[in-house]
Amino acid sequence: MAITINVNGLRHSAKATADTPLLYVLRDELKLRGPKFGCGLAQCGACAVLLDGQEIRSCVTPVAAVMGRRVTTLEGLPALNAGRKGTSAAALHPVQQAWIDEQVPQCGYCQNGMIIQAVALLDHTPHPSDALIKTAMNAHLCRCGTHNAIVRAIKRAAKATA
Repeated sequence: MAITINVNGLRHSAKATADTPLLYVLRDELKLRGPKFGCGLAQCGACAVLLDGQEIRSCVTPVAAVMGRRVTTLEGLPALNAGRKGTSAAALHPVQQAWIDEQVPQCGYCQNGMIIQAVALLDHTPHPSDALIKTAMNAHLCRCGTHNAIVRAIKRAAKATA
């Protein structure tokens, strides 16, 4: 069956059943590589995407649940930033740029979810405290231990979007 979903500002048709996990459609049908399969249980955050601006776990979200709504993946973040302070669609989102500037990634596997969560956090709380950042990021697992760099990057992105 063909399902139509809005991903990164574009309408896409995918062959999937209504209960197919969104992650599978994003990776297998749309060939997007930002969201990763981690645990398959919504515990690690590697598969995180934004759904109407809220972070969700795509590994446990049936594709039918996102029909008629707006899904944003890591690849779509630059377009979210386009138009802010004269930026272009080609410019990285401030959170992505802060991740680079602070040299956050080590292995990089969790970074998709970390960045997605940071974007959602800053959209709702433009100037979060360290404690709020740590609380917001708690639900994302990072085995490399880049947590201090993540806090610095989120604070840098908050300044950039102020």
